[in-house]
Amino acid sequence: MTSTPKPFDRSEGAKRDIIAGGIVVAAILLFVGTGSNVMQAAVRALIGIGGGPDRALATALVLNVALILFGWRRYKDLNREILERTEAEQRARYLADTDPLTGFLNRRALLANGQRMIAAAAAERRQVALFLLDLDHFKTVNDIHGHAAGDRVLQVAAERISAVLPPTATKARLGGDEFVAMLAFEPAARADIDALAAELIAALDNGIMHDAQQIRIGASLGISLASDASITMETVVRQADIAMYHCKDEGRNRFCWFEAGMEMAVQVRNQIETGIRNGMPRGEFVPHFEPQVDIASGRLLGFEMLMRWESPEHGMIPPERFIPVAEESGLIGDLSLQVIREAMEIAKRWDPSIMLAVNISPQQLKDPWFSQKLTKLLVEVGFPAAQLEVEITESSLFENLPLVRSIVTSLKNQGVSLSLDDFGTGYSSLSHLRALPFDRIKIDRSFIAAMRGSADAQAIVVAIVRLGESLAMPITAEGVEDEETAIELTRLGCSKGQGWYFGRAASAADTDLLLAERGLLRAPLVPSAGSGVREGEPLRKTA
Repeated sequence: MTSTPKPFDRSEGAKRDIIAGGIVVAAILLFVGTGSNVMQAAVRALIGIGGGPDRALATALVLNVALILFGWRRYKDLNREILERTEAEQRARYLADTDPLTGFLNRRALLANGQRMIAAAAAERRQVALFLLDLDHFKTVNDIHGHAAGDRVLQVAAERISAVLPPTATKARLGGDEFVAMLAFEPAARADIDALAAELIAALDNGIMHDAQQIRIGASLGISLASDASITMETVVRQADIAMYHCKDEGRNRFCWFEAGMEMAVQVRNQIETGIRNGMPRGEFVPHFEPQVDIASGRLLGFEMLMRWESPEHGMIPPERFIPVAEESGLIGDLSLQVIREAMEIAKRWDPSIMLAVNISPQQLKDPWFSQKLTKLLVEVGFPAAQLEVEITESSLFENLPLVRSIVTSLKNQGVSLSLDDFGTGYSSLSHLRALPFDRIKIDRSFIAAMRGSADAQAIVVAIVRLGESLAMPITAEGVEDEETAIELTRLGCSKGQGWYFGRAASAADTDLLLAERGLLRAPLVPSAGSGVREGEPLRKTA
């Protein structure tokens, strides 16, 4: 089975013309060859020269020849009409079945052709593997480089897919950046399918040049199996789609076979996504605040805002349950700005010395308009830019460093402070730290937790502290959970810390109480939906 319908071929009609014409010419030659004498006599009789056959017979012979010639002309006209109509029908069918950008089958044609392929393979006791391939971070290509670059990426991806797959494979583009390939194979040849999937992933894990720019893409690939004729194309595609999303959860740029347990995970994910969409307008997502203190003196310096979901059905849901779903579904941008807005409304009642730190998702740093959106939010709420600190994770720097540089520089120009979060877990270099206007470095909690029992972890912490000193960037330690760790960090020169030793993340109401006790609350808190919920232990009172 071919991957795309064949366009109309005019040579087929030409062949028919030649064959039909040959038959007519042969008939005329046969007539002339065997009846030339009769013909001559008939013509002579018609013009009144000499004797010969009956005049009626002669007339019939001449008319017969005329009819042959007329019929040939009429045949040519009819054949041309048939050819034109057939060509138009086949062209329309080709366009209806084909993705115009890549030349692959479209979704409608795939479902029809694929079902026939499954039935034919089952009759031969063979199986069909369906690959569903989704380009990783394709939306970013359109957002940053434009739709012309996106189209070029899709065309090159289709070319690379075609180069890897055997000619017998059925290929389709479902829409967007999703591609499908179907192959019939012997049940014992599953290892060959694995090898082919790995080759596809490798082929797409390369840069694509567009307007002198290299665009890097990757792919996640889900594989499902049609082992008998009873399975429908809709089911096989859905199972491959589930496996593909499982690949994305596992880290992308890989392939996975569908397994029954994945379906339950997808159902849970869909429930969470639906809950997010419904919960946003209801105000179910609220800010909680984790204290940040001066380790040596215990003085309260600020709070890091952490998002919580107060679900009416399931209670308090931690961020690790819903943030990944919000990122995958594209909801994180609106959700984050909504909760940041509420946090600003709360924090503008704090003493000006208390900083509000907010985490920014890596997905938000792919939005070229993010700095403008955050600046607009500051103006609408009336929150001082100098009282806001934006935390950017280290891994975000490598998606698109020029765009991140533009965003952080714009925010810095507005007076917003910037900190590099989770330092030590990614691949930052000194050149990146020097090129980007960060004000602070945050050491990842994994190093702090391991510091007391691991000389290597302690050496890393010391190195980061010394690096911060050399770059004039203060250091914040995350995950400080006991007094011994706090004392050791003070000895090493780490100035700022946060963690359970200083206080857990608390609701707006509990944070209000803490600030009021210390005379750091300028105005009473006006509770918003859900802001009065208390969570965890009371905040530790520090001097």
